[in-house]
Amino acid sequence: MNWYLQSTQNSDVVKSTRIRLARNLREFKFNLKTEQEIENLENKIKEILYNLGYGLKFFKLKNMDNITNLSLVEKNLISKEFAKDNLGSILINDDENICIMIGGEDHLKIQVFNSGLDLENTLNLAIEIDEKIEENLQYATNQKYGYLTACPNNVGTALKASVILHLPALSKTGNAKKLLDAISRFGINVKSLTNSIAEENIQDMYQISNNQTLGITEKEIIENIKAISEKIIEQERIARKILIKNQLELEDMVYRSYGILTNCKKISTKEMQSLLSNIKLGTDLGILNELTDLKVQKIYLLTKNANLQKYLGSKLDYLDRDVARAKIIKDIVNE
Repeated sequence: MNWYLQSTQNSDVVKSTRIRLARNLREFKFNLKTEQEIENLENKIKEILYNLGYGLKFFKLKNMDNITNLSLVEKNLISKEFAKDNLGSILINDDENICIMIGGEDHLKIQVFNSGLDLENTLNLAIEIDEKIEENLQYATNQKYGYLTACPNNVGTALKASVILHLPALSKTGNAKKLLDAISRFGINVKSLTNSIAEENIQDMYQISNNQTLGITEKEIIENIKAISEKIIEQERIARKILIKNQLELEDMVYRSYGILTNCKKISTKEMQSLLSNIKLGTDLGILNELTDLKVQKIYLLTKNANLQKYLGSKLDYLDRDVARAKIIKDIVNE
């Protein structure tokens, strides 16, 4: 089972962990722009592919159909900018817990993913892959500044550790913004998982990540993100206990959301995400027994626009997607 469908001890609050290492090869210039430059880089990477192992396979973005490309963005396996540029390629395994972007802002972005809060194991695997690559290729490094990157802000460890959290109770009690604003003052990046800055965070999902990469070790970065994540988990669970005090209102909200989601004839992504946030909260609190966490995760994944179309194997317009989304939800609920 792929990592994004799995549940762990902290999956009631933490959706996923990602470790990303930015690396550049000494023999290539930074910020490759042309297709030929990127192809030369790709050929160099393909020379060592079989030495890496992990079941990694090479895919060039321009050879993928648009739906497959966007489905990777929806899974957070590649960035929107990388997908839009469409010049690069990826190394990815069948479990999709390893995805290396080739030819973006930096030559390589080594990414490892895990469900729940699992920073140490995720980092260990990323470092293991990184060291195998470095055995075969020379990285651009500096004795004083560490790993060199296209953006000066990322030099040093060039490590970005991020955690995605589901914070419905903090949002509903009006404390999410206050807590996350306070955290951001400690050099932590905080962003809501929405399509735009102005859009309301209807799915109550937030991503936190380290800002500092220079003058700090990988271990210290991980410890900082873990400590802050655990504090947010604690505050979210306290907020849930506050919501439970008004049991009738909470149950009514959860079951209204469940009723609409399982009986609608068509539903948009935006409405579905808002309802599903309430439903996941109800499932995690034991209020809603009609769904398992696995079913919630499958709904969350397979109802996104590109993954929905990839799952059905056909390209659909807006209305047909909304109709198909409602049917897929019913099918998953009745599994």
